[in-house]
Amino acid sequence: MTTIIDYGIGNLRSIEKAFETVGATVHRTDDPAAIAEAERLVLPGVGAFRACIDEIRRRDLEGPIHDAIGRGVPFLGVCVGMQLLFETGYEKGEHEGLGVLPGHVAHFRETDAGMPDELTVPHMGWNAIEPTRDHPLLDELGATPYVYFVHSYHPVADDADDVLTTTSYGHTFPSVVQRDNVFGVQFHPEKSQAAGLGLLDNFAALPTTEEAGRTVST
Repeated sequence: MTTIIDYGIGNLRSIEKAFETVGATVHRTDDPAAIAEAERLVLPGVGAFRACIDEIRRRDLEGPIHDAIGRGVPFLGVCVGMQLLFETGYEKGEHEGLGVLPGHVAHFRETDAGMPDELTVPHMGWNAIEPTRDHPLLDELGATPYVYFVHSYHPVADDADDVLTTTSYGHTFPSVVQRDNVFGVQFHPEKSQAAGLGLLDNFAALPTTEEAGRTVST
């Protein structure tokens, strides 16, 4: 069972349908107990970092998310859901994230790497993801699969070992992150056709807590 965290923000039905397309059994909920006890969790997100994290906290979902991650549950953050995994977001102020991964979230034009003036922000459209290492999440996707992005902010990971793929747009940024049972994708797999569906299929096939026995500190 793949549980999608429904906190009222994100492409909930689209990602639900995408998982159903690859044969996953899906449950969508905002019930803290169901989230804390889930076998596999997905945190979608669209829009602003602050609005998303505020709504998660308003619904008392932060604790259950940490509880599930601490149990070793396979966890996937999508777009802003990926960004929320980091410690701090700098979108219209400074906002505390879930703090699962060390690092922060910055605007394309506000990173130390800089950004060419001729490139538009948001980064919107198809772009390649380049793996830094092999992982079952990326199985059968090809050497440099193309996926669909829509975002103005991206994570800046403090630990290079957390970066599973990178993408170049003006500068290189993490497009997939992974630490133990926690995963995040900056792009929208539900809009990324075969590559996106393949990634969701791979996620749905990852070992559950009892099978994996791996946890991440939160």
